Amino acid sequence: MELTDERILADTRRWIEKAVIGLNLCPFARAVYVKNQVRIVVSRARHLDAFLDELDAELDRLQNTPAAEIDTTLLVHPTLFPDFLQFNDFLGLVDDVVTEHDLDGVIQVASFHPQFQFEGVDPDDISNATNRAPFPMLHLLREDSVERAVASDAGDADAIVERNIATLQALGHEGWRALLSKD
Repeated sequence: MELTDERILADTRRWIEKAVIGLNLCPFARAVYVKNQVRIVVSRARHLDAFLDELDAELDRLQNTPAAEIDTTLLVHPTLFPDFLQFNDFLGLVDDVVTEHDLDGVIQVASFHPQFQFEGVDPDDISNATNRAPFPMLHLLREDSVERAVASDAGDADAIVERNIATLQALGHEGWRALLSKD
């Protein structure tokens, strides 16, 4: 099956709706998603430099657009980063780009990858699914929005992580696959 932008967007939305929101993996996601404040961008950059140019543009857009219009951005690239370890190494460069834009403390970047693996955790451990998505993606978050969400939801980050792991352990691998399968 061809990886069209429409399919990538549909798979990404299914992941957001069924896993991120449906399992409450991120208790702050529902509010911005239902208000259409989540921008999802599919990159077709053919090389790293072009992808970094797109990252530059999305950081600028997020910085210069009111949160009421775009609160957060997912920059998705379906093919540029097939290897998780290479993608993980690339994240250091992403941090440098945020710093170059003078956005430290303003924008934070979370990463997701289909083969995401926490350091020191077995690749097949279900806890890795907390950061697994259908495609490699960078999640650009406004730090003030995250702080407001945490304050209003009494969301202790450590408690959220522990709850997510418990949720995924109860769901198991079969349940995770079934959850994300196409209806």
